[in-house]
Amino acid sequence: MVPSSAAGSRPAEPRELVLVGAGHSHIQVLRSFAMEPPPGVRLTVVVDRPVAVYSGMVPGFVAGQYRAEELEIDALPLARLAGARVILAPALAFDLRSWRLELEGRPAIPYDLASVDIGSTVLGLDLPGVREHALATRPIGRFVERVAEIEARALAASGPFRLAVVGGGAAGVELAATFQARLLARGVQKLEVTLVHASEALLPGYPAGVVARVERALARRGIERLHRRVAAAEPEALLLEDGSRLPCDARVWAAGALGWGFFRASGLATDERGFALTRSTLQLSGHDELFAAGDCGTLEEFPRTPKAGVYAVRQGPFLSQNLRAALAGRPLVRYRPQGDFLTLLNLGDGTAIGAKWRRSFEGRWVMDWKDRIDRRFMRRFQMLELDGAPGPAQEQLPPMPAMEMPCGGCAAKLGQDELGRALARLGPAPPAPEVVLGLAEADDAVAYRLPGGDLVVASVDFFRAFTDDPYLVGRVAAANAVSDLEAKGVAPRWAQALVALPLAAGRSEAEEMLFQVLSGARATFDPLGVQLLGGHTSRASDLLVGFSVEGVASSEQALLRRGGSLEAGQQLVLTRPLGTGVLFHADMAHRARGPWLAAALGSMLLGNRSAAEAAREGGVVAATDVTGFGLVGHLASLLAGSGLSARLSLDALPALPGAVELLARGERSTFHEENARLRRALAVAPAARANPRLELLFDPQTAGGLLLVVPAERAEELRLRLVARGLAQATVIGELCGPREDGALGEVV
Repeated sequence: MVPSSAAGSRPAEPRELVLVGAGHSHIQVLRSFAMEPPPGVRLTVVVDRPVAVYSGMVPGFVAGQYRAEELEIDALPLARLAGARVILAPALAFDLRSWRLELEGRPAIPYDLASVDIGSTVLGLDLPGVREHALATRPIGRFVERVAEIEARALAASGPFRLAVVGGGAAGVELAATFQARLLARGVQKLEVTLVHASEALLPGYPAGVVARVERALARRGIERLHRRVAAAEPEALLLEDGSRLPCDARVWAAGALGWGFFRASGLATDERGFALTRSTLQLSGHDELFAAGDCGTLEEFPRTPKAGVYAVRQGPFLSQNLRAALAGRPLVRYRPQGDFLTLLNLGDGTAIGAKWRRSFEGRWVMDWKDRIDRRFMRRFQMLELDGAPGPAQEQLPPMPAMEMPCGGCAAKLGQDELGRALARLGPAPPAPEVVLGLAEADDAVAYRLPGGDLVVASVDFFRAFTDDPYLVGRVAAANAVSDLEAKGVAPRWAQALVALPLAAGRSEAEEMLFQVLSGARATFDPLGVQLLGGHTSRASDLLVGFSVEGVASSEQALLRRGGSLEAGQQLVLTRPLGTGVLFHADMAHRARGPWLAAALGSMLLGNRSAAEAAREGGVVAATDVTGFGLVGHLASLLAGSGLSARLSLDALPALPGAVELLARGERSTFHEENARLRRALAVAPAARANPRLELLFDPQTAGGLLLVVPAERAEELRLRLVARGLAQATVIGELCGPREDGALGEVV
């Protein structure tokens, strides 16, 4: 049983387990849960970015010894293998009274048990100019992304390039040496490196033998040491506390660890630097339902434990065991930090300095030893290669059962042939002069005139959930629903919800799921000025979410119809990249990388309002949105009855990150082959047949972009308008042509 917190009361038997962050301890928890899932638990992982960086290899990356991807751990496929839901959002604080975790930009989520492993930030970032003029080592992912900036500036320097590294701990020492190694290896001719440290001696708390070896190594390399406290950072110097200035062209800030504001914002006990106070069980002081591990916590019984990654790694198995014990109501084990640990400092030139058992040592063999340790650790957690192929970690886990789950989103539509035949069997509808667009003139939406003269444009759309985050399902479903009106150039004004909650969900779970879905919908609707008026809820085998939406058009002539005034020579412009179908199918099968999914969600949530505005201004003559029937299916509906064909360039098709790689590996959405039946209506050039981008034409999209037809002379103008509105991958993908003798829908080259 998990004891109740003094701040509130909840059932003693936890069911919702939330992991905040993907640090060195949490990735071990996920791996443990993937190998042996705890029963009766819903696991959620909350991260602000899907990829975690292993800090132990960062100096080697700086020195040029590793590629960036070699030190990355993609938390998303690891979490999927552990049966976890992943929420990509910064965590702000715990609401201790309501037992909810507050998130940035979206509703809080409930927890029964929660653990935090978010690392630390850097001391001194609040000093004047430091955030603007220095490269901080934390967040570590952003640091890695910006290392190349310093190299570029050094190579462009006309005189000596002066680099200052602030911080006399292990990070400062390693980065001074590894940046020097990197820049010299890249051909920087004149380089001056200064290590600035506030403490009297380098590496406080480290064995004397290591300190002496480091001092000699820095001296041999010509790295200057300056024992001064920094007061501010300026564009071309560091202002020191004694009033002097240290001229420098770049500044790296590695000035010790500081806790994030998360724990203080939660009202939890912390030490003087903002680190959560934890007991030896890794539970937070006064809160048995909350845990913290790694750099973000300070052990009350061992407060002088260094903020070093080796302790976070050692805590992982203890945290896994204690979370399982807390869930099962068993006694927890106590963690005691090791008194002596292996120290390995990378000097960037193929050598390293180490210490263990009060002895120090250095040389190439030490760096080889460190490299073997680091690579062995990483192999346990790298689930996927860069192309989505199984990574080395999957060989160490139990095989996943083979299954083919049906896709959600717009990849769960009824096929076009079945839909067309069913509608044809209805026969013609009774005459209705007020109907402008309807079954007789199929389009993305219907339009009808009210007795007062207003022209109402309406649509309804729903789908099965494509991911396990109901908030995102609600956001994307709302964006998908309004897209049909936006494709007609109409601003949606009103909406009603259609939500079916899973039969298996209990009452409290169903309530929370509905709240998250409608909150997500409101996050899409509110900025667009769409009022969510009401709706209908029901139960089904899976979560189904949709909306009926309505808007008002000024006139029939204002509608951007599918057919429009089509002519040969007009250009086809696609506003957003393709690939959501294959990406989310791969996600269900644990074969999608986190950055790929993050990019896909970012694209889906862009919506089509700005694209529709650009279309109006850019002289577009016809438009449709690209959803479940894929690009070719929607192109066919656009060309229907025109007698024209199209010519498409595969190389011009914009693709979401990872989509082409997955298609090349044979990954397909479950609706892909239904769409690919149109392949027989295309004339495919021989060179294009083996191109994996050909399959992008049939990939079903959810909340996709717009396919626009524009006169050739205005195509580039339209593209630039779209780019200016944030649609950076808007592209001219082809053109309209006259009818083909073979009757083909189009040619693909």
